[in-house]
Amino acid sequence: MKIGKIPNDVLKKIILNKLKSNRSEVLLRPKIGEDCCAIDFGDYVCVMSSDPITGAVNEIGKLAVYISCNDIASCGVEPLGLLITLLAPPGTSENDLELIMDQLTQTASSLNIDILGGHTEITSSVTRFIINCTAIGKAFKNQLVTSSGAHPGDGIILTKTAGLEGTAIIAFDKEKELTGKINDALLHEAKSFIDDISVVKEGLLAGAYGVSAMHDVTEGGILGAVWEMCEASATGAVIYKTQIPVAMSTLKICEYYNISPFKLISSGCMLIACSDGEGLVRKLREENIPAAIIGMMNDGLERFFVTDDGTEPILPPESDELYKVF
Repeated sequence: MKIGKIPNDVLKKIILNKLKSNRSEVLLRPKIGEDCCAIDFGDYVCVMSSDPITGAVNEIGKLAVYISCNDIASCGVEPLGLLITLLAPPGTSENDLELIMDQLTQTASSLNIDILGGHTEITSSVTRFIINCTAIGKAFKNQLVTSSGAHPGDGIILTKTAGLEGTAIIAFDKEKELTGKINDALLHEAKSFIDDISVVKEGLLAGAYGVSAMHDVTEGGILGAVWEMCEASATGAVIYKTQIPVAMSTLKICEYYNISPFKLISSGCMLIACSDGEGLVRKLREENIPAAIIGMMNDGLERFFVTDDGTEPILPPESDELYKVF
């Protein structure tokens, strides 16, 4: 199989179809497009999600915290803690380990999150640092938002700009190669996106505003996230290329590597389905969160991407564009 997330048909056949529903306390279970699980604790639900960082080298500790907490935020829930497993290759120095721990602790503190525990190990099973985080949050049952609640007629809102995380990772890890190939100011802008990877603020704001569904945009990019939200909600959608915000630095990096910004890993972007899309966009912008309506949910099962050259189907996400660069 290709590098990256397992294809959705394989995920469903080999993994999801083998899972059993043994406990009535589990309110939200694994499903294609769903970001978290939720467990019944009376008036409250405990919301959890687990994610690894495997496609980055620089700023890996910061990315690990942001990406894990983003899944919790996609449920409209504030993350409160993290369990972290850190696997390091042979030859790792104490300075290497300290640098990553500083990234982890400083980023967690910036989000008012505690690191609750985990495991740290040097192992020959990896050739570079691998971090897996399990994020935990708590909310009242009626506050929970899922990826599977979108309705026909909902506007589809995207926060920030397409390809955000992928742009930052490429700019950091390929900086020497890109220097002189793209404008220095654009390269600096691309690296600065590393500080925009959290969607906790918009997740909590949108959850409080009242939305149908939210989905953190990760591997597979914007189009992959649209397909996953539609699949989870059993809806169709139409997305307009001209309405998707893309930063110039992302466009230049994608042009250089001949990859699509719309299929590039985009943590830092939240995909939101809302019946009052224009009102939510205004609210987000009032809080200095860039946002745009990029399309609409419909009552079919087909998903379309309208481009300059016509209309093409939005297909299940394949290996992320990031892996074409590395």
